[in-house]
Amino acid sequence: MRTVELPQNVAICLVKRLSLTYNTHTMAVRPKLSTEPYKGVRDFYPEDYAVTAYIFGVMRDSAKRFGFEEYAASPLEPAELYRSKGSEEIVNEQTYTFTDRGEREVTLRPEMTPTVARMIAGRRKTLAFPARWFSIQNFFRYERPQKGRLREHYQLNADIFGLEAPEGEIELISLAYEVLRTFGISDKDFEIRINSRAVMDYIIGKLLGQSGDEAKQTARLIDRKDKLSKDDFEAAMRDLLGEKDRLLLTLLSSQNLEEFLTKLPQDEQLDEAFANVRSVIAGLEALGITNVRYDQCLMRGFDYYTGIIFEVYDKYPTNPRALFGGGRYDNLLDLFGVECVPTVGFGMGDVTIRDVLETYKLLPETPPAAADLYLSAFSKEFGEYTNDIAQVLRRDGVRVLVDYSDAKVGTKVKHADKARIPFFAVIGEAEQSSGRIKVKELVTGKETELAEESIAAFLKK
Repeated sequence: MRTVELPQNVAICLVKRLSLTYNTHTMAVRPKLSTEPYKGVRDFYPEDYAVTAYIFGVMRDSAKRFGFEEYAASPLEPAELYRSKGSEEIVNEQTYTFTDRGEREVTLRPEMTPTVARMIAGRRKTLAFPARWFSIQNFFRYERPQKGRLREHYQLNADIFGLEAPEGEIELISLAYEVLRTFGISDKDFEIRINSRAVMDYIIGKLLGQSGDEAKQTARLIDRKDKLSKDDFEAAMRDLLGEKDRLLLTLLSSQNLEEFLTKLPQDEQLDEAFANVRSVIAGLEALGITNVRYDQCLMRGFDYYTGIIFEVYDKYPTNPRALFGGGRYDNLLDLFGVECVPTVGFGMGDVTIRDVLETYKLLPETPPAAADLYLSAFSKEFGEYTNDIAQVLRRDGVRVLVDYSDAKVGTKVKHADKARIPFFAVIGEAEQSSGRIKVKELVTGKETELAEESIAAFLKK
């Protein structure tokens, strides 16, 4: 057999070609895909979603008790909606923004307020005001995942359109309070902190002489005061304000509303703003909501607030923190070139609420059962009759799980017990002939023989 030596470059090409041919005609080994979700978001397995559904249920029921109507919207919005009046930090650093195939710049919503303002602006001529709307939707922010913060979360948003201060604030904060109380959180475990952006804008604009981007920087620095050390905060104040930093630091160091007032000049604009603050606090106290205090350092991060702002703080000793908040934004509709509607709203996120419920051990201990009755045919010949019974019961409002397997009855009982389904029944020859079914309560082991037409009433007791 004759051996032919090929030049090195020809040999390499031939090996590559043979390798390509082999890979094309054989089953390539593919890398395994991860089963983990995208960083910063959550999967909700049934037992997890049962807790989430409980949280949503309390939020939804509370809002409806106050006469709020539920709405929803797409998570996609034009990017310019958030650039117009949102927080620069959120718009520039935290949004998921991309260009779609139509060359339009699109953002996954980081918050609900601009969206609901757009919806109100679009139907303002046909809506009956005041309008009370709420939604429970998901939101997206590209930020570092940490306790209480994820890249996707769900949030209760509640807004009242067409109701002036202080009535709007009193009703809205009352709703927020009732949600927490319905969850079982005690007044001593949280407080409601109130401030006025009208007051703070007056201080920054008139007393400090700032406007535009400079004023926004000062507002954002005040909002971050509790997140910075005393030295870092004061150094940042000097950089922004120069010799006027002492004036602001003196104001921010006030221990209560009365002390704060003594350090401010007499002014009609301030008088009106503080009158609203006092009215809101008094109105809440009249409703028995007394865990309220004035906090002149509270700013909230959004630029669209115009009046009262508030945040709810968890007072848990080892981890005091803001849970959620909101405020008045009377001018947001001017983005859409229409007349303004006085508006106040808040957003309550599911991540922080779940954390605080875990802290106070207020979450349901076990998720609810998937069904009321675990029903099974003894063998396949009784399957049609079993399905007929299940269908009748379902139409009568009973949740029925039908087991179609050939497993032994003892195994099926174990499955029912593991699924926390309280009642169990097997359909066989005797049941089909007599029309009477033995329903077993798994917790007690007690069996009750019932006519088909009596089963629904028995299970609903």
